[in-house]
Amino acid sequence: MPTGRPDPLAPLASLPTPGRWLTAATALYAKHRLALGQIATEAHDEALYLILRTLDLPLDSGPEVLARKLTAAERRQLADVFRRRIVDRTPAAYLTREAWLGDQRFYVDERVLIPRSYFLEIIPEQLDAWLPNPAKVTRVTDVCTGSGCLAILLAQHFPSAQVDGIDLSADALEVAKINVASHRLGRRVHLHRSDVFDAVPAAKYDVILSNPPYEPSAHCDRLPVEFNREPRLALDGGTDGLDIIRKLLRQARTRLKPHGIVLIEVGGLRAAMDREFAALEPHWLHTQDGSDCVCVIHAARLKALLPG
Repeated sequence: MPTGRPDPLAPLASLPTPGRWLTAATALYAKHRLALGQIATEAHDEALYLILRTLDLPLDSGPEVLARKLTAAERRQLADVFRRRIVDRTPAAYLTREAWLGDQRFYVDERVLIPRSYFLEIIPEQLDAWLPNPAKVTRVTDVCTGSGCLAILLAQHFPSAQVDGIDLSADALEVAKINVASHRLGRRVHLHRSDVFDAVPAAKYDVILSNPPYEPSAHCDRLPVEFNREPRLALDGGTDGLDIIRKLLRQARTRLKPHGIVLIEVGGLRAAMDREFAALEPHWLHTQDGSDCVCVIHAARLKALLPG
C-alpha cells in the first residue's frame, strides 16, 4: 500500500486454507469496526460469503472446502478482496456485483442501493390477504424500484399482471434493466424514469408498493462509510424522512383501483407515520424480526381523506 501505514492484510498473506482466512478476516472486521447489514448482519457470514465468491465456490459449500489448500494466486485474490472491504470499506455486494433476496440473485453495482427489504417476506406471505381477488390482479407498481428486485418479485407473485418499476435515477434504471432481462420478464416489467408518478402514463393499480428513501437527511450525514457508498438519492427522505412518502400517498389516490392498496416500508418512521397519517388508518404488518415497519393503506381511505 502506498500510504506507508501497516498493511492489515499482511499477516493473512501466507495463510494456507480458506478456514484460516475466515478466522483472520472475521477478527479484522471487528478490529476495524466494519459496518454490516447490507448483505449480512454477522462478520463471519459476510467474510465466508466473500471467500466463497472470490474462489468461485458454491455458496452452499460444505465445511470441507475450508480445509483445502490455497494456491498463491488464490491467496492474492483473497488479499485483494479483503483489502478493498477492510481498508477501502467497499460494501461486499459491490465487490461481488450481486445481492440475494431469498434464493434469487440480482446484479448490483454502485449505481443502486444494495437490496434489502421486508417485502421479501411480505409479498409471498401476507400480500394476498389484503386483496379481494389476488388471481385477478392485473397491474401493480414498485415505486423507487432501484435495482428492480421488488418489481421482479411482484411479477413472479402475480403472473398475470403487468408491473411498472419507477425510479428517478437513470443510473438505477440501467441496473434494473439488467435484472429484468436476466429474469426474463421484459414483456411484463416496464421501467419508467419518474419522480414518483410525475412522468408515468395514466394507469390504475391493484397494488402500489414502495421501499422509498426514508432516512432523515441528518441521519444520512452520519451513516457509516459503507452506507455512504450507496447512492444518497436512494436513502435521503428529506428533513424528517417523509418527503417521498408524502408525495407517494398524495399521488396514489388517483392511481389506485377502488379496492387497491398501498404498501410502504418506512424503516424507523412508524411513529412519525402514525402521527401524520393517523386518519389514513395505516395497518402495520408483522415481520419475523418484530420491526413491523411495513404498512398497508386502502384506496378508500386515501380518497376520503386526501381529496382533490
